[in-house]
Amino acid sequence: MKRALIVPFIICVLICAGCEGRGGDDQLGRAFADRTSNVQVEGEGDVSRILEDDLTGSRHQRFIIRLASGQTLLIVHNIDLAPRVDEIKTGDRVRFYGEYVWNEKGGMVHWTHHDPLGKHTAGWLKHMGRTYQ
Repeated sequence: MKRALIVPFIICVLICAGCEGRGGDDQLGRAFADRTSNVQVEGEGDVSRILEDDLTGSRHQRFIIRLASGQTLLIVHNIDLAPRVDEIKTGDRVRFYGEYVWNEKGGMVHWTHHDPLGKHTAGWLKHMGRTYQ
């Protein structure tokens, strides 16, 4: 009798654990498919390309990450308001929380920093055990 109750419980726990890691991918996949912008998202991916900084206006560090789903995202991190993510390289895992903006290539995430005026939700990047915000 106990075994009959334990096996379904274990299966449920394993399914939920598998879903947890893809939650951000699912949310980002829906935002991309629906062409939604200006929504707060959280997720993680592997750096697939490091781009030159955007030095026009506020300076931004830029890199592309690939999610587990295969979707790519451009991360645009304001380095006038938050520290640069040092020593980042292709293949590194990065977690993020920021504002998603749709584009045909997979989308962009910005606002990965605090808002000095306190009017926007604060975002962050996590790389190699350090949080950048």
